[in-house]
Amino acid sequence: MSALPTRRPTAEAGTACPRYELRIQSHGPYDTDMEVWQIPAPATPHIKTPVRIAGLHGRNLALVEHRVLQRLAKARIKPGGLLAGTRQSFPLDEDLALNLGLLFRVLAPMRNREHMRACTAGIEEMGREEAAYWLGMAMHRKYPRRVLMALRFLLIDPKA
Repeated sequence: MSALPTRRPTAEAGTACPRYELRIQSHGPYDTDMEVWQIPAPATPHIKTPVRIAGLHGRNLALVEHRVLQRLAKARIKPGGLLAGTRQSFPLDEDLALNLGLLFRVLAPMRNREHMRACTAGIEEMGREEAAYWLGMAMHRKYPRRVLMALRFLLIDPKA
């Protein structure tokens, strides 16, 4: 009877996943940009330079900033008071990066506050697989605006 060969991990535990980063830049009081970036990692050899997933700023960010900051606080990320013209970067786990990336992409062109709240609530309730599906569709399709519009239609209650 032969013993089964033991497998040794070829990569460290921290390198087996894609890496994401949240970049926050302040332009002045009440004027902040938040962007989610994918960083090169051994798990993603096709990515040679950082890739911007999504970003949000201005009025649209101000409407959901408290919810985003709550989610970041749960992940132990506390962006402090930034001075104008400064930038901070924080590592994100994959689940939070997918969810924030999708949220930022969906909300960026929107103007109706009620619809924005409905989309934010719907995206926050999404699981990892669903968020990854929609974000992948929005990033890699020929017409990503159509994908995002379809998601908005699904998340917004027509009776409201």
